[in-house]
Amino acid sequence: MLLKALILFAHPRLERSKIHAGLLRYLPNHPNIYLHDLYEEYPDFNIDIKREQALAEAHDIIVWQHPMYWYSVPPLLKQWLDMTLEPGWAYGPEGRALAGKKLLHVVSTGGSAEAYAKGGRNRFTIREFLAPLEQTAHLCGMDYLPPYIIFGSHHLDEESLHSYGSNLAWLLNLLISGAADREGMKRFEYMNDWITQKKV
Repeated sequence: MLLKALILFAHPRLERSKIHAGLLRYLPNHPNIYLHDLYEEYPDFNIDIKREQALAEAHDIIVWQHPMYWYSVPPLLKQWLDMTLEPGWAYGPEGRALAGKKLLHVVSTGGSAEAYAKGGRNRFTIREFLAPLEQTAHLCGMDYLPPYIIFGSHHLDEESLHSYGSNLAWLLNLLISGAADREGMKRFEYMNDWITQKKV
């Protein structure tokens, strides 16, 4: 039985984005993968909480896809988290709506992998910057997979973009098939490294 994936896509300036506009071109055309563009849906930030909760409940895999904004998420995705993940629904004694769902984080950053390393210009790793979001998923009982990171996004050529896009498409197809090696994935800091190891 195929799983269903909801991509919560948040990019405030998609019209100026080479990377995320490019990644979307590689998105598998599959009925079990639903792209939900938050900035297109809610330009006024007035989120329909019940609709968002129903969408999340209807999918087995949630994907947070966005550029890194000041070491965190764009404001509308933060608004989605703040408003949608209500106590008694997402967490707390009665809040089990998201429990057991897989969470994949897809993040682009202008900085290189070296900049996001111990001793690098940004001082902390991507995983460390994403720790509050990983904890959010944990609080909601979700299965947080290693994040898929697009490093150095301002300097990617078409060949690199193709590699990132086709690998992400391959990963999404694998996840909805239900055949993903979760325990194998968890041994890696980033999903990129697991994909490289699997596709060698």
